[in-house]
Amino acid sequence: MKYQIHTFGCKVNTYDTGLIQKNLSSAPQEPQGQVHVLNTCAVTQEATKEAVRLIRRIKSKDPFATIVVTGCAAQVDTGAFENLPGADLVVANSHKGLLPQIINQHFKGELKEKVFKSNIFRKEDLEAGGGLEESHTRSFLKIQDGCNSFCTYCIIPYARGKSRSIPIRELMNRINELYDQGIREVVLTGVHIGDYQDETRKEKNALEDLIEMCLKYTQVPRFRLTSFEPPELNDRLLDLFQNPRLCPHFHMSIQSAETKVLQDMKRKYNQTDVIQSLHKISQKVPNAFVGMDVIVGFPTETEESFNETYRVLSEAPWTKLHVFPYSERQGTRAALMTETVPHQERKARAQRLRELSLHRYQSEALRQIGKVKRCLVLNKEAKGANSIAHDFWPVKIKDLPQDLKGQEISVVIENYDHSNAQLFEGFLVGSVRSELQ
Repeated sequence: MKYQIHTFGCKVNTYDTGLIQKNLSSAPQEPQGQVHVLNTCAVTQEATKEAVRLIRRIKSKDPFATIVVTGCAAQVDTGAFENLPGADLVVANSHKGLLPQIINQHFKGELKEKVFKSNIFRKEDLEAGGGLEESHTRSFLKIQDGCNSFCTYCIIPYARGKSRSIPIRELMNRINELYDQGIREVVLTGVHIGDYQDETRKEKNALEDLIEMCLKYTQVPRFRLTSFEPPELNDRLLDLFQNPRLCPHFHMSIQSAETKVLQDMKRKYNQTDVIQSLHKISQKVPNAFVGMDVIVGFPTETEESFNETYRVLSEAPWTKLHVFPYSERQGTRAALMTETVPHQERKARAQRLRELSLHRYQSEALRQIGKVKRCLVLNKEAKGANSIAHDFWPVKIKDLPQDLKGQEISVVIENYDHSNAQLFEGFLVGSVRSELQ
C-alpha cells in the first residue's frame, strides 16, 4: 500500500503522524493503490475547510485514490466529511489507533459504515510510541493529551477528550529507543503539558518529576518543552533549566495580557501573572528564546483592552509572537457571545502585534551576532535554515558538510538574513567553529 500523510495543526498532531506512519508501515496489507491520510486540525473552522479543499484537490487529480480523514476535525466536524463524496473513510481521534485495521477492512469490502467515532471523553489510552516522522532529526514525544480547561474559545477538549498522561516509565523507555535510533533532540509535547501527572505512581509525579527523570536516566543531549501557561512556571521548573540539556526555549500560551479578556476567555490567570512569568524567565533563564500565542479580536476585547495588551507586551521581555485573529468556532461558548469585533478590526489589531513582533525579533536576532551556538543539523531545511540552535534560533550554516546531518555542532553567528519575505522573520547565518579554536 502506498500512502501519504498530510498533517495539519499542532505538534501533538505531528507526534500522531509519526505513530500513524509507524502503524501503517508495520501492518500487513496488500497493495491497494494510493492512500491519502489527512491528520486534521479543528482549532478553527477554517482548519476544517482547509482539509475539505485538500480532499477535493486530491480527488480531482487522482479519482481512484483512497482518502482517509482522521484527527481533530474528524472528531468534532464529522458531518463535514461524512457527506463529502471525496472522503472514503472518517476515523475520529477516538479510533485513530485502529487506522491500519479499518483501512484493511475497507479494502477487503468488510465495512458497512464510513464513519468510526465514539465519545472522546471515554478514551483512556494515548497511543504511545509515535513521534518519529520519517527523515526527521528531532522527535516529538507526546507525554499528555486532552484538556480539562474548557476555555470559552476552544474546541480542543471536545476533539481530544479529558486530560490524561503517559506514565514516566513508558516515556523513559521510548526516549531511550529514540536515542538508539539516532534522535538527538526530543520535544516533550501535549495539549496541556502543565497538567501532566503520572497516576501510576504513589507520588502522583508531575511535569517537573518527569523532566528530572529525563535528565537523570536518558542520554538524549537535548530536551525541549512545548506550551506553558503563566502560573505553571514555578521556581522548581525554572531551576531545571540550569541543566544545559534542557533547551532555553519557552512557548507561552498567554492569549491576552488584559485581565477582563482573560476572565472572559476562562483563563486561570491575570495580567500580573503574565508580566511576572515573562520577567521570571528573563531573570532565571537569561537569553532564553520566548515565543507567545496571542489572540486578538476576542468578542469582549475592546479597543482599550487591546491597547493594554499591546502596552504590556511592548514593555515585557520576549522574542516572538504568534498572533491569531479570533475566529468563531461552532461548539464553543465564545461563539454564542453577542458582542463581536468586526473582522477588519481583528485583522488591523493582528497586524499591529505582528509588526511589534517583527521589530522585536529583528532586534533580538542582531544581538545574536558574534555568539557561538550549539546547533543541531537538520535532515531537511526549514524556512531556509539547515539547523536549529540550542535556544531555538533557526541557523543557516555556510559550507555545511553533508556528513554532519543529525549532529550537534558549534556555530559562530555572523549575520542575520531577512531578505526573503517568504521566510517571514528570517534566520541567523553562521559558520562551523573548529573545536580546536
